[in-house]
Amino acid sequence: MKKHIYIPFIFIFLLLPLSGNAEGSSDRTFRINKNLNIFNTLMRELDLFYVDTLNYDKLTRNSIDYMLHNLDPYTVYMPEEDSEDIDMMTKGEYGGIGSLIVKNGEDVCISEPYEGMPSQINGLKAGDIILEVDGKSTKGKSVSEVSSMLRGTPSTKIHLKLKRPGEKKPIEKTFLREKIQMHPITYSTVIADRTGYVLLSDFTDKAARELKTAVNNMIEQQGITSLIIDLRNNGGGLIDEAVKIVGFFVPKGTEVVTTKGKGKQSERTYMTPTEPVFPDMKLAILVNRASASASEILAGSIQDLDRGIVVGERTFGKGLVQNIRPVGYGGYLKVTTAKYYIPSGRCIQAIDYSHRNKDGSVGRVPDSLTTVFSTRNGRKVRDGGGITPDTLTTQEKTMNVAYYILMQNHYFNYATEYTLKHPSIAPAEEFTLSDETFNEFTQYLLDKKFTYTTETEKYFDELLEVAKFEGLDKQAATEIEALKKKLIPDIEQNIKDNKKDIADLLSIEILKRYYYQKGEIIYSLRDDHDLKVALDLLQSDEAYRQLLQPKE
Repeated sequence: MKKHIYIPFIFIFLLLPLSGNAEGSSDRTFRINKNLNIFNTLMRELDLFYVDTLNYDKLTRNSIDYMLHNLDPYTVYMPEEDSEDIDMMTKGEYGGIGSLIVKNGEDVCISEPYEGMPSQINGLKAGDIILEVDGKSTKGKSVSEVSSMLRGTPSTKIHLKLKRPGEKKPIEKTFLREKIQMHPITYSTVIADRTGYVLLSDFTDKAARELKTAVNNMIEQQGITSLIIDLRNNGGGLIDEAVKIVGFFVPKGTEVVTTKGKGKQSERTYMTPTEPVFPDMKLAILVNRASASASEILAGSIQDLDRGIVVGERTFGKGLVQNIRPVGYGGYLKVTTAKYYIPSGRCIQAIDYSHRNKDGSVGRVPDSLTTVFSTRNGRKVRDGGGITPDTLTTQEKTMNVAYYILMQNHYFNYATEYTLKHPSIAPAEEFTLSDETFNEFTQYLLDKKFTYTTETEKYFDELLEVAKFEGLDKQAATEIEALKKKLIPDIEQNIKDNKKDIADLLSIEILKRYYYQKGEIIYSLRDDHDLKVALDLLQSDEAYRQLLQPKE
């Protein structure tokens, strides 16, 4: 449903020195010092004798990045210029204008102004091409480079020159940057009779507080007795926030998660800190393959404690914990220090980065090597490979023409033209893409000479090269030619065959122009299979109860 997928992470923010085991510490210290001395000597020798001028910062950064890359994808170095990302990851805040930007051809443009933030308040629109930021041209710059230009200290002035579709002259805007606070609760509503819905997008330091407020509001206003927490595409965040949220539903002092690492300083058991505020609330958690880390702690703990049901796809499988540590000169190291274990005792880490294949690749832990654990009621659950929902709703997904239209920004560009002709549209709850608009979009694609090369075609080309090398291309020439013709897409027919997928993606892009992120969410929930499954289970006391009992 949500299209922005974040790298999964879970943090314990520590600034204490790490102490190793006494045994072998002298040998370890010698090896560390030896390798540091070698690196130091190499750098000095290069400085003295290498033929060309060296970029010392780049050399060192490349060395660090390569070293950490061979550990795991979550252990990374963050230099001073990236240190504001820590506030974004832990607090969900940064200094800027509050807008998503995207590369569109050679240009970088506004793709989605956040409602209520400086970009939207000051009249920036999706489709606006960013020509200059504070007098500096954006020509040839990447999205990350333009993003850095837009960010800055709150209350500092920013001047933008924009090219707006439909306008002949550039538009100039001057306003103040602000502290942009991204709310972890993206959307909440009473989705059905006495059933609340909360979309939790991440676990920043306000996640538990905002969830509690949203649920209390729905209880006071409409008396909800059941709750759906949507963790799909939630990549994680702060472990304490996940523990607090679990604590809203289970008794104070309930063990939620234990971390275990190399030394005792990495070992800690997290227990719910308060008495439950929703002790009798029926609960369903929605997850998918991009639900990770703190999301898996919340979903897995609720499952292990038999406090609610989990619905959706098998989760990502990240059972690793990171600390953020200062390393001097304003930089930080985000380092994996422990694995975490949820109430049943299982660790759901899916990939063992300590055992790599000869080519450096790593694979998932096969199901045959996982271990069975038991929930509080005696239900069987497994470790190693994410959280398996109580009700799996995996639907067959194919990469059809709708995906290729998205990758070429055609939904985005057509929506920009659409808004010039339509000052207003129906509310998000009621909006339906007309056949007339769909036909106009089809013609737009044909006028743009839209085409694409499928992944199957790419593999076909590789197959043909191998066939030529082995001398089989002439032997199977007729069959190869027939297959090639079948693989060339019939654009117009493919658009007709995949009308629903295309119409949904186009509708979402149009709705965001008028109702921002909420419009996208409201539309997506109208035909959400996982949500419907969860609602049916919550509204049937017998079905809900049966899922929480062990199978005989």
